[in-house]
Amino acid sequence: MSEQAAISIFFFFFMQVLVLSEVAILKPVLDEQNSCDFPAIINLGDSNSDTGGYAAGFYPPTSPNGNTYFHMPARRFSDGRLVIDFIADAFGLPFINAYLDSVGTNFSHGINFATAASTIRLPNRIIPRGGFSPFYLDLQYLQFEQFKSRSQMIRKQGGLFASSMPKGQYFSKALYTFDIGQNDLGEGFFANLTIQQVNASVPDMINKFSANVKNVYSLGARYFWVHNTGPIGCLPYVLSAFSSAEKDPAGCLKPHNEVAQYFNLKLKEAIVQLRNELPSAAFTYVDIYAVKYSLFAEPQKHGFELPLVACCGYGGRYNYSAEVLCGGTIRVNGTDIFVGSCDRPSVRIVWDGIHYTEAANRFIFDQISTGLFSDTHVPLKQACQRTSN
Repeated sequence: MSEQAAISIFFFFFMQVLVLSEVAILKPVLDEQNSCDFPAIINLGDSNSDTGGYAAGFYPPTSPNGNTYFHMPARRFSDGRLVIDFIADAFGLPFINAYLDSVGTNFSHGINFATAASTIRLPNRIIPRGGFSPFYLDLQYLQFEQFKSRSQMIRKQGGLFASSMPKGQYFSKALYTFDIGQNDLGEGFFANLTIQQVNASVPDMINKFSANVKNVYSLGARYFWVHNTGPIGCLPYVLSAFSSAEKDPAGCLKPHNEVAQYFNLKLKEAIVQLRNELPSAAFTYVDIYAVKYSLFAEPQKHGFELPLVACCGYGGRYNYSAEVLCGGTIRVNGTDIFVGSCDRPSVRIVWDGIHYTEAANRFIFDQISTGLFSDTHVPLKQACQRTSN
């Protein structure tokens, strides 16, 4: 080898090391610059993200709900934290309080309008004459509209409650999260509509959803993190009610999950359209269906067991009965039986037949926060970055 060639090779490797060193030095800076500093989270949704709305408006969940993390009922339908709790924690924010909760609430870093049993569209039957919340998405938006104006009035007046309200600039800087739609599908299934009829109603659900997103945008929202709906056909409350339906290899109801997938397809199309119509907003579509379904399809791979069986329930193949729910009591042969938790909720996916355990919620959060399951692969901490379709 000539001396000139040796020098060239040395120079090449020297430059490679130099470039790699610069990348190593610059990478944290670039990551820091790309990260979003959301000062608040504003959530609209159903029981998957309800941190106390249903409890304040109707009936609070009783023990053993909350036992894993809070060691007491914490107004959530789970043994512990929900995905929305992990999202708040990721940004160093406190858990967000429910708008309907009038006791001990602090909204300075966000607010939650979600209530369990909420739908996108006005439900046909509402509590107490049915299983659905009157606080459907239209009303959640109206609550937000009122909260925005009243909270700033309270801050301007000063006094005891001023510091419990968000700063005015937070409304344009907050992360707006949505997780709703599962109950719209459930309402159709339990109203004895055919699969085709429920499918036919999906476009109207999505139109109503988009209209509310635009309304929220008109009040200053710019950063949207939207979950699609999960595999409803894998949940015991649906499995036990429609046991004769076709099942897939995971044991989930194939036609019911196909409706959920159709809903998600139309939702994703709507997000694409919203990006076009509202170019100054950042929309992240999150495929939470894929993550949740992976738990049911490959539970052992992820450290879970008995994927289709409720941890807190009573009766039947799926340990679920609509007659008595988690935390309730049922009389069997003259004996009262309390419906409590399984021994190890940390290895179970489904908590009460409808909702997920804290362990499952943590797994779901860990997956979706990376951006691998987001449209255009946007991580949670970069959800303020606008992307093209």
